[in-house]
Amino acid sequence: MFSHVMVGVNDLEVSKVFYDALLGTLGVPPGVANKNRYFYRGPHGTFGITTPINGEPATFANGGTIGFAMQSPEQADAFHAAGVAHGGTTCEDPPGWREGPGGRLYLAYVRDPDGNKLCALHRPPK
Repeated sequence: MFSHVMVGVNDLEVSKVFYDALLGTLGVPPGVANKNRYFYRGPHGTFGITTPINGEPATFANGGTIGFAMQSPEQADAFHAAGVAHGGTTCEDPPGWREGPGGRLYLAYVRDPDGNKLCALHRPPK
């Protein structure tokens, strides 16, 4: 459904360090520069970071979350740990299993250095 997701950041190099570590846990290579942006290309899409083109400060979407598919709870934990170790902050409940109407999920939430909320989500096989 999506070709790419891009988030605005205020310090491109600080955010690159964060996302290189975070997305590296998924096997995604370091970001590739393109003017005031970095792109992370994986087998199923592209994620980008950019300083806002209009020159205004980047802000996060209140209520917005970007979810990344994980292969296992361990990969979700590594994603979360890499984010926290590289300038992010944990948010929501601690990483772990959640039960809901959609079934059982393993979730780990972290905010990037600019406050964008990211979710590592693992759905166990049925």
